[in-house]
Amino acid sequence: MTCIDRYILYVYLRTLLVCFVSIAGVFVVFHAFTNVDDLAEHAERTGSMAAAFLGFYGPFMLMLFEMTSTVIALLALIFTIGLLRRSGELTAILSSGVSHGRIVRPMLLAAAGVIGFAALNRELLLPRWQDKLGMKAKDLAGETEQPLLPCYDTMAGVLIKGKSLIVLRKEIVAPAFKIHPLLPEFGQQLNAELAHWVGATAEHPSGYLLSRVSSPQEIDSLPSQTLGNQTALRTPLDTPWLEPGQCFVASRVEYDFLQSGSSWKRMATTADLVRRVSNPAVYCAADVRVTLHDRWLRPPLDFSLIVLSLSLVVGRSERNLFVVAGYATGLVGLFFGLRTGFHMMGGSDMIDPATAAWAPLLVLGPLAYARYRIVQVS
Repeated sequence: MTCIDRYILYVYLRTLLVCFVSIAGVFVVFHAFTNVDDLAEHAERTGSMAAAFLGFYGPFMLMLFEMTSTVIALLALIFTIGLLRRSGELTAILSSGVSHGRIVRPMLLAAAGVIGFAALNRELLLPRWQDKLGMKAKDLAGETEQPLLPCYDTMAGVLIKGKSLIVLRKEIVAPAFKIHPLLPEFGQQLNAELAHWVGATAEHPSGYLLSRVSSPQEIDSLPSQTLGNQTALRTPLDTPWLEPGQCFVASRVEYDFLQSGSSWKRMATTADLVRRVSNPAVYCAADVRVTLHDRWLRPPLDFSLIVLSLSLVVGRSERNLFVVAGYATGLVGLFFGLRTGFHMMGGSDMIDPATAAWAPLLVLGPLAYARYRIVQVS
């Protein structure tokens, strides 16, 4: 790496940091202004306003970076070329016989690093804060009930539903499980005050522990029931680790499958998506399969947008930085419009999920490579 490479890389990284801090600052100021009462209440519980801000906005900075990493990498490249051109440094470098391709190389490598870090952020960091990132400022205590999306366990024959979901505690409020008709002693539905998700252990498979069961009322005197070779429902009568008024329903439908909305897909790891797609107990919608394919293709697809942006800054007669930024906005709009359009078609079963995920890269990849080859000799 030459001195010029190090200088260009320094300018690019500085511009990248300024872009992200600007976007993050606007987000924090606007959000904190509209939620100041909830944040102040949370600060009273934690004992410090700084701790409340860091605890809430720290994870959100990770999510904001994941959402904007490609755009700020593109804007940083455009602004860096514009700054070098305005100061006359770009002209001096070009007059020494260095090509545009050689000039943009360190910035492309840095952009690839940003995209790679964003991919690691999606896989390693965001899932750790998934529960908090799904909350609003008023939900910081972790006690707020969230809407529950009913889910049918096709293997256990149980429709899992309830009043609401407390994500941080892995609990269902007022669960009402419609159970398999082959268990007539328990009626058609199990009602209780709370249901807590528990993972598989040596004593039992994964499932839900229902507390203070109200229906059937004679739950303590009913024996455990099996379906096939597996215990489907356990009761205190013959299960020592259950207390009176409790019962255990075996299920492979985990509590996060019950969250409403689609934000969980963005914050789930690739392993979680694979587990969701391969879980035979849960129906998997086509949009989840599209998201899984897109997770693998996201880095090269994002990098293709960065390379396509070279046409906006290399060899253009337009030198106004804001006009170039306007062109970049249009390019980003076309990119996300194409990607969203194919994903919608894949999610609605108009085309195969794999095709929906691969199509944007098949369209933009060759264009990006052609643009890169032109820049290399310009």
